[in-house]
Amino acid sequence: MSTMQAAIAHEFGGPLSLEDVEIPTPEDGEVVIQVETSGLCHTDIHAVHGDWPVKPKMPLIPGHEGVGIVTRAGSGVTEVKEGDRVALPWLAYACGNCEYCASGWETLCPNQENAGYSIDGSYAEYAKGFAKYVSKVPDGVDPLDAAPLTCAGVTTYKAVKVSGARPSDLVAVFGIGGLGHLAVQYARIAGATVVAVDLVDKKLEIAEELGAAYTFNPTKVDVTEEIQKLGGADAAISTAVSPKAFEQAYQSLKRGGTLVFVGLPADNEVDLPIFETVLNGITVRGSIVGTRVDLAEVFELHANGLTEVHREVRTLDTVNESFDDVLHSRMDEPRIVFDLRDGLA
Repeated sequence: MSTMQAAIAHEFGGPLSLEDVEIPTPEDGEVVIQVETSGLCHTDIHAVHGDWPVKPKMPLIPGHEGVGIVTRAGSGVTEVKEGDRVALPWLAYACGNCEYCASGWETLCPNQENAGYSIDGSYAEYAKGFAKYVSKVPDGVDPLDAAPLTCAGVTTYKAVKVSGARPSDLVAVFGIGGLGHLAVQYARIAGATVVAVDLVDKKLEIAEELGAAYTFNPTKVDVTEEIQKLGGADAAISTAVSPKAFEQAYQSLKRGGTLVFVGLPADNEVDLPIFETVLNGITVRGSIVGTRVDLAEVFELHANGLTEVHREVRTLDTVNESFDDVLHSRMDEPRIVFDLRDGLA
């Protein structure tokens, strides 16, 4: 078989179509995997819609939460071998030579390639990746769990790290979706007391099940006032796709607190006050996914039973409907994962 099926976007804002295309061939340092599962990240929707200032290539096969089995390896590959289960993350490639790569910040590499954005991703029966940047999935980790951990997991794990969360801290997580429900767990692992904020009560119930000590719905209470009553948040992590949530997260902080930007709303502006930021010693940080080491740690935590992934399983032929369901919060679980093991339909 020299062809495969893939979900392809041909124009910004248009629907994806399932098409027959050539199976990719690995070049030096590359591998091809037979995709088992691929998570649906909100970034996939932003990519297809062309929402962000830096546009993806078109036509495009989206997907950067791909998990599958290596079927072919190009020359020079020593990191993995045929038969290994690996994950294809957002950070598909970094140069390894710039100051960012050399100092442990490969996620800031200006020469990076991103799966399902600048290069084709994993909404397909087969996908190609760079051997140095795929990550081995430990035995015992369900591929349906491994897919969301490949982006939603490592992204929020890194965000909790850079927030400085520690025991005795109060950490507020704004947005309890595919990212947020994992952020709650990583903050708890760090020893923090967690506040969960979301507009959907069902998501807040999930957050409570996962260890959130407090849950607030902004449509029912003044969230910032309630968090300030608790003493204010030492750190606030916003995974939401609304600038208003970022502003509420800022207002929930105590003096000396840290606000971590994670979500990427299509509306690319947020209003933060200069005077209060200076006077209160507030830190504002951007956090973009995580390194290969971060992802390995995320898989290790999950393999050790310390995290849960709440996901709804669908087939790839539902991709357009699934995008719409994500946009309108109609899922039964925080994350959708496409299972390709029995085909795309």
